[in-house]
Amino acid sequence: MRLSARNQLEGTVVSVEHGAVMSTVVIRLSGGQEVVSAITKDSAEGLDLAEGDVVTAVIKATEVMIGKD
Repeated sequence: MRLSARNQLEGTVVSVEHGAVMSTVVIRLSGGQEVVSAITKDSAEGLDLAEGDVVTAVIKATEVMIGKD
């Protein structure tokens, strides 16, 4: 899969929780960090996402916010 987005993180699906309209997908990266994605239920079902699947999280954003106390 070739995409223009530079931020592509490969990981393993830890969990998929389906709601009425949206699904929450938790992906564990190789370093142990987790990325959580909220996608439509139709997309999650169409990709047939399941625990243990190796996937790529693609992050495409024009802004990244940073906060500090």
